[in-house]
Amino acid sequence: MELEHFFIVGLNYKKTDVAIRGQFAVGQQQYTDILTGAAASGISELFVVSTCNRTEIYGLAPDADALIDLLCRGTVGDKTVFTDRCYIKQGMEAVQHLFAVGAGLDSQILGDYEIVGQLKQSVNLARQYGRVGAFLERLFNTVLQSSKRIKTETALSGGTISVSFAAIQFLKEELLGDDSDKKILLLGTGKIGRNTCKNLVDYLGSNQITLINRTDEKATALAFELGLLTTSYAYLQQELDAADIIIVATNAEKPIITEKELTGSSKKILIDLSIPNNIAPEAGLLPHIKLVNVDDLSKINDATLQKRQAEVPKAEAIIAAHQQEFITWLQQRTHVGVLKAVKKKLNEMHSCDLFLSSYPAFSGPIDTAAIQKVVNNVALKMRQQHQPGCYYIEAINDFMTAS
Repeated sequence: MELEHFFIVGLNYKKTDVAIRGQFAVGQQQYTDILTGAAASGISELFVVSTCNRTEIYGLAPDADALIDLLCRGTVGDKTVFTDRCYIKQGMEAVQHLFAVGAGLDSQILGDYEIVGQLKQSVNLARQYGRVGAFLERLFNTVLQSSKRIKTETALSGGTISVSFAAIQFLKEELLGDDSDKKILLLGTGKIGRNTCKNLVDYLGSNQITLINRTDEKATALAFELGLLTTSYAYLQQELDAADIIIVATNAEKPIITEKELTGSSKKILIDLSIPNNIAPEAGLLPHIKLVNVDDLSKINDATLQKRQAEVPKAEAIIAAHQQEFITWLQQRTHVGVLKAVKKKLNEMHSCDLFLSSYPAFSGPIDTAAIQKVVNNVALKMRQQHQPGCYYIEAINDFMTAS
């Protein structure tokens, strides 16, 4: 049964810090390598999720070790480190985990809905490489349906809080209202950088923000939209020197800001929203530097989180219903071969001379509606009774009785 071969292995914020997670972060090229190498490892279906608080690989595989090997070959981390800290889930436990992740129940900040977009992006890429078959397609679509209901029918994602918003809360606490003349430098204008930038404008009321992105066009477009400044990456050091607050939301494989760039500078607040770290942790040891990362930000308490916690039982009830829907589909899928055979036999009866000589009433046109009704009845009994039997004889008896 496919469910028995469905595994998820991964690392998340619960047992690893940013430094460890960064070793197993998966960029686009690495993801492509993993997808193209899956078949050689006996993995028929899979996708990988790599975010600021988790790296997970989901797949139909011979065993969990095949997934671990594939992931570790595609990242810079050591397999021993990974296996020592990873979690492995199989079968229904793995299904339940994916539902929890899709709902935001397993996010570093409870109810963080950004994970849904990240899941969609991961599955879409896997689909392009032919790594998403019937099992993962149905499972993921059911997870999305569950997540959508939770979003609309509960307040699990209510209020405004995410890692990017937590950065704003942190700055409010640090500045205590003294933010009118603070110069902010934001590096990286991808999704997280863009959200953080909008939060700076909307909730901190700041407009002294300079944007830098390796692709100038993206930074220019966002700066124009929000009425901010932008400059070329070539002037990074000058902007670092001038800024009071530096926020980094880039996707580099190694730090782009180190202790060297900040030694002798003025007092600064640095926020690293990147995985792996794009600000070297050693920079935070400088006496005039205050450095926080995504793990630090996730600890910020907020009344919104307390309200979200109260919505967890409602979300779990919705998940349970959709999980049962998936299991029902899976059970039907295992019976497809028998049901097709039953339908074939019933159709063949109309061309059997021996049968028609004994039951001439069946010599007319094939009653497709009656046959489908019998097949549906067999499917219902197979789901309810979960026991083997001679379904051919039972179906024929039902068909003849109904006719």
